[in-house]
Amino acid sequence: MIDLPYCNTDMFQIYLNEFSIQKPKELKIIILDNGAFHKAKRLKIPPNIALLFLPPYSPELNPAEKIWRYLKDRIAMKIYKQLSDLQDDLQCIVQQQLSNHRVQSITNNPFYENHFMVCF
Repeated sequence: MIDLPYCNTDMFQIYLNEFSIQKPKELKIIILDNGAFHKAKRLKIPPNIALLFLPPYSPELNPAEKIWRYLKDRIAMKIYKQLSDLQDDLQCIVQQQLSNHRVQSITNNPFYENHFMVCF
């Protein structure tokens, strides 16, 4: 797992490049909000990645928000002496609890099937 220090265009490009090489023959569809760095003109989208943008002002549709809620619920009310302790705990949760099945069950939303699947 890579920890990127910022949330900007350069870091998003690193993420896209790394994600692209994981199962390179697989088409990856990334559902995104309308953050400016997600739409930067200088981004080079790898050919096995498609970006799908949510309607503006709809965080309730963003699957990442549901994953964040899942993670926050598991680290709430804990005190970490160092940032590295929090990072270790989060990494452990991701590796041990976030199976593909669990991610699908957390992020599933009929909106995606009804509105986006016709695009592919």
